[in-house]
Amino acid sequence: MGRERKDRLADKDKGPVTAAIRVLRDRRVAFSEHAYTYVDRGGTAEGSRQLGLDEHSLVKTLIMEDELKKPFIVLMHGDREVSTKALARIMGIKRITPCTPATAQKHSGYMVGGTSPFGTRKTMPIYMEETILDLPKIYINGGKRGYLVGIEPKELLRVLNPILVKVAI
Repeated sequence: MGRERKDRLADKDKGPVTAAIRVLRDRRVAFSEHAYTYVDRGGTAEGSRQLGLDEHSLVKTLIMEDELKKPFIVLMHGDREVSTKALARIMGIKRITPCTPATAQKHSGYMVGGTSPFGTRKTMPIYMEETILDLPKIYINGGKRGYLVGIEPKELLRVLNPILVKVAI
């Protein structure tokens, strides 16, 4: 049994079992669990501060929508923003806006601040900043506020099949 597999099994009883964790286990993704005290509007800066991680390695899951109100997910470095103009051009649409917290929760099944791209209520297209793949390990929400999972970025490709984009600002 490999070290990563052992770590995942050892961590099995530690954290919450969310829809995201069920997907990770079903797809046999090796992951580590990282809990911190959730701070409203603290974002990735607060998580990285409490856990002693580089904010660039934290990946935020954003639920956005186009002008027809069709939702999609954007995965972005914690210390970067999404150029909605650049993403709209890539998608061939006029306008992109972030969903309201209530709309994001309706689409994802997760509370804002605890949104994971794994195990969402609705299947949505996923756009991922391509430079996320350059990192050795990323930390992404595990489906609960104050709860991150550490995984290899290539697992995002395997499990989510995202569309790679370059829209960070």
